[in-house]
Amino acid sequence: MRQLPLGVRLRDRAGFDTFHAAGNGITVQLLEDLAAARRSGVHWLAAPAGQGKTHLLQAVCAGAGLGRRAGYLPLRELRSHGPEALSGWDTAECLCIDDVDAVLGARDWEQALFRLHNELDERGATLLFSAEAPPQALRFTLPDLASRCAHALLLTLAPLDEDDRCRALQRHAAARGLELPDDSAQYLLRRVPRDLGFLCALLDTLDLAALEAQRRLTIPFVREVLARAGAAPEG
Repeated sequence: MRQLPLGVRLRDRAGFDTFHAAGNGITVQLLEDLAAARRSGVHWLAAPAGQGKTHLLQAVCAGAGLGRRAGYLPLRELRSHGPEALSGWDTAECLCIDDVDAVLGARDWEQALFRLHNELDERGATLLFSAEAPPQALRFTLPDLASRCAHALLLTLAPLDEDDRCRALQRHAAARGLELPDDSAQYLLRRVPRDLGFLCALLDTLDLAALEAQRRLTIPFVREVLARAGAAPEG
């Protein structure tokens, strides 16, 4: 059974089928195996912001939650709640902890993560961390936690090239029932931040606008929606 802390929700479309793997096929397959319980243990997903870490952690949680107690903990969002936000997750069968680097340097958080790591690892559960860098490149306050995380299986995401970013954006659009032509996709990618979360939020805005106006996502219409949203690009 999937469980989430108060106020945390999985994105409706955060599934493996909506993630454009491109050159990251091996990493995505390993994560699918975690969700399907074909493998377990402690894993660490490292990639810069905007590459899709959150999407993939939520996909693992959603997939595992179909038959096991699974959870998704976004530490950047939960940081203000204190390390008590980790309480009660020691019995999880699959736990995805996003943005670990957001709480590193806070000893109470690191101690709570260390305890949770040990409890899940001893039971043979699945524990998936994410951060913008591998454990060896981060500054831990607690050496024991640094050592445990350094022994996790490291997974990485290679950045997408221009064509793959276009395909990824179109895949997310298709999941919303939208047809995003090549020229419109390229127009967006040239004029807005390429962060995956930002692009998905923008697609939601375009989806609503297209539905209300009964318009296709042509470049003039996309430009018009961006202007109304206060993000009018030049040209």
